[in-house]
Amino acid sequence: MRTKLLPLLFFISIFMACSKKDPAPREVKSYTIEQFINTTVVNGGSFSHDDSKILISSDKSGIFNAYTLSVQGGEMTPLTSSENASVYALSFFPEDDRFLYMMDNNGDELFQLYVQEAHGSTRSLTPDKGARASFQGWADDRKSFFYTSTKRDPKFEDLYEMDIASMTAKLIYQNEEAYDISGISNDKKTLVLGKPVNTNDSDIFLYTLADGSIKKVNTALSGNQFACFSDDGSQMYFMTDEGEEYKYLVKYELADGTKETVFKTEWDVWFADFSKSGKYFIMGINEDGKTVVRVTNADSGKALDFPKFESGDITGITFSDSEKWVRFYVSSSASPSNLYTMNLETGEHFQLTQNLNPEITPDDLVLAEVVRYPSFDSLDIPAIYYKPLQASKDSKVPALIWVHGGPGGQSRQNYSALIQYLVNHGYAVLAVNNRGSSGYGKTFYQMDDQDHGEGDLKDCIWGKKWMQEQDYIDTSKVGIIGGSYGGFMVMRALTHTPNEFALGVNIFGVTNWLRTLKSIPPWWESFKEALYKEMGDPVADSLRLYGISPVFHGNKVTKPTMVLQGAKDPRVLQVESDEMVAAVKANGVPVEYLIFEDEGHGFVKKENQIKGYGSILTFLDEHLKGEKKMKE
Repeated sequence: MRTKLLPLLFFISIFMACSKKDPAPREVKSYTIEQFINTTVVNGGSFSHDDSKILISSDKSGIFNAYTLSVQGGEMTPLTSSENASVYALSFFPEDDRFLYMMDNNGDELFQLYVQEAHGSTRSLTPDKGARASFQGWADDRKSFFYTSTKRDPKFEDLYEMDIASMTAKLIYQNEEAYDISGISNDKKTLVLGKPVNTNDSDIFLYTLADGSIKKVNTALSGNQFACFSDDGSQMYFMTDEGEEYKYLVKYELADGTKETVFKTEWDVWFADFSKSGKYFIMGINEDGKTVVRVTNADSGKALDFPKFESGDITGITFSDSEKWVRFYVSSSASPSNLYTMNLETGEHFQLTQNLNPEITPDDLVLAEVVRYPSFDSLDIPAIYYKPLQASKDSKVPALIWVHGGPGGQSRQNYSALIQYLVNHGYAVLAVNNRGSSGYGKTFYQMDDQDHGEGDLKDCIWGKKWMQEQDYIDTSKVGIIGGSYGGFMVMRALTHTPNEFALGVNIFGVTNWLRTLKSIPPWWESFKEALYKEMGDPVADSLRLYGISPVFHGNKVTKPTMVLQGAKDPRVLQVESDEMVAAVKANGVPVEYLIFEDEGHGFVKKENQIKGYGSILTFLDEHLKGEKKMKE
């Protein structure tokens, strides 16, 4: 059995640890927002049937489109030319050059699946108005693929199988209980279903398609997440935190229900999977805000010999069906992800992309540092810290507290063009992983439940205090910035603790929890009750939610405020930002408000990023540095 490797634990980390040295202060070249945004983003990477090329998505044109690249590198060949909605490439077909992709309507998240034929024509495979579809992978025989759709009921994702010879679909599981559909065995006999209990804990079930029987896998309240099946469908692998702080990997025997722990460490195991024939086993671990990927030969347990990189981590590993090639990404907080391939027969590897704008000198970018500081109750708070290279005791810089989305998200050691842009222009940035953040154990994760905008906000304030202790920080010039839940924290800070921060930048943040919790997208039905348990029920807990919702307390804002919002956002409706801006303006406070008509919950188009992120710097320079600039 190929799974015998797992208990051996012969895993070798394939990331290069960067020793952090505080460099001597120096001047760096100042780059424009256009130069930072002209760094290319590339994602995905499906091998063609003959292993000759790879399918990717890239925003090279200013918006995401589909491209191919030779597996040995060269120029990108465009396959789509959308100028409006982003195109996200999914997969080549198994035996020809057709490919699948998905699109929504400028950020409304109502994704539909499309096929581009070999001759270039395209058609929708899920033309159901108002429905949301999601690709769920290929059948083991590669004669069909699976997808979910909400066309029957907008609250429930049903599972379908699409035959690629006839391009006809059939319903194989009708979802009446708001389960999350997590995976299906290679023999198509067993379906894995998930059911959130709260935002940390979830139940996991095995559903037999032949007779409709269902069996619960976990026996205790715990966080459980499907990973993969064995080839023959007799074993299922999943991550769980039962009895532990962090998620570990477990093998479950379908025949008798026995479980075996196969990997455990002091961090969360994020994912695990096999290559197509089971020759290789891949596992990812969330280690202090960084993804550490481990790959082994399934029979020998020997670690795959990847190339070594001086600075950067290997992520996003995927094997071709033939298992002769593997693709992966290499990135760091100071370097955008670049796509590589490796020929496993020859050992040669190829860098397919060079995504950093060549006008930017890599040495002018800042490699983030993981720091920890004590909060108001002595709890250690982890954070990702970016110190400007030009900062010194004699050349003090302003600073920003960066708050991630969520609730329950995590600031990670990933490349951010916006953060690097701000740091390049002399702003220190502390990306706080406040209590309630994922990645630091379930106790830490649950510490903000129904306490939002209280302890987690204090963690941000104590992060500000930590920054003010650094002798190169201008202590009177510390602002707060964040998106989504982080945007809520920005406005909560400005209304609840109006004297703590010099200003706030709210990027599509929740400001009215009563409305947001009632208006969440229908496809979140499986998660709704769990979210209510964490945040509070908009009816039963209306008084508390009213109290923490910044829109009702705009009269307390005294510091300059900036708000950015996508008009198509289905999660945080534009009306929330409209009302928040009106409330602050009524208080006579300087407010900048940018609305992007063709964006949703996140800005993906380069022209909008340039306008939005450039405006953020202008706002900060005026209100933190006191540098008034002429507007074009």
